[in-house]
Amino acid sequence: MLMNEIYSFTKMKVIANTNSISVFALACVLLFSSTDLLAQNDIRTQSFPKEEVAVTKIPKRKNVWVFILAGQSNMAGRGLVEPQDTIPSERILSINKSGKVIIAKEPLHFYESTLTGLDCGLSFGKEIVKEAPVKISVLLIPAAVGGSSISQWLGDSTHRNVKLVSNFKERVALGKKYGKIKGILWHQGESDTNPNDAPHYSERLEQLFKIFRVAAGDENLPILIGELGGYSDNKIWTVVNEQIRRYSSIDKNTAVISTSELKDKGDKLHFNSEGQRILGQRFAEAYLKMKK
Repeated sequence: MLMNEIYSFTKMKVIANTNSISVFALACVLLFSSTDLLAQNDIRTQSFPKEEVAVTKIPKRKNVWVFILAGQSNMAGRGLVEPQDTIPSERILSINKSGKVIIAKEPLHFYESTLTGLDCGLSFGKEIVKEAPVKISVLLIPAAVGGSSISQWLGDSTHRNVKLVSNFKERVALGKKYGKIKGILWHQGESDTNPNDAPHYSERLEQLFKIFRVAAGDENLPILIGELGGYSDNKIWTVVNEQIRRYSSIDKNTAVISTSELKDKGDKLHFNSEGQRILGQRFAEAYLKMKK
């Protein structure tokens, strides 16, 4: 179809314009650019699961630990999904865009279909079930949307067609239906790395986490906060990380996950696949340490 359209375009322009060589060159550029884009998309999605596996027998509510994954793109996931990220476990569950419980496979997030990639959720779940009683299942509920600032979360703004806090509350309510909310994994802040917002990040975390805990019905709910990656050239990233540590120092029910040596995927913005897996493991280690 694309080739036919370009051919028709070229043919019309040749008739109307004697400079047919230039027109043909333009057509070739359009064709090869489109081909390159398709190839990139194929690479990004080539290991995505081809089908969802519905859970026909959901575990008893008392045996399901629910974790909410919230924040922006590094929690939503931008890493390359590889085959190892789609190996299922009957003890690690998630939800699809319709809110149905499925066996968890990466990518877990679905709000930005053209951007979504590997996040840290499945890696986190694998570490949790290693240490949890054998009867326990983990339900991972995605609620992160790329590019969202903490002010947008506080304002319950609609961002990329998602009303941020309202969606979060809906996901918490869904989680309560199937199990007990055990914690929140939070990674966000890249959108706040500017001189106006970065100095206020700690106080805004405090406001937002109160909203989260009220929604969960647990004022002591553990919240795990991932630092921004150490790979950025933006020096204000360090200010946000300082603000994260400052907040955590006064909230005993939080833990900060170090990311200083994790690598980006080449864009100075998003963790690569290995970094995402390590991030998930560290989230799990921090949670298990808090619960001892």
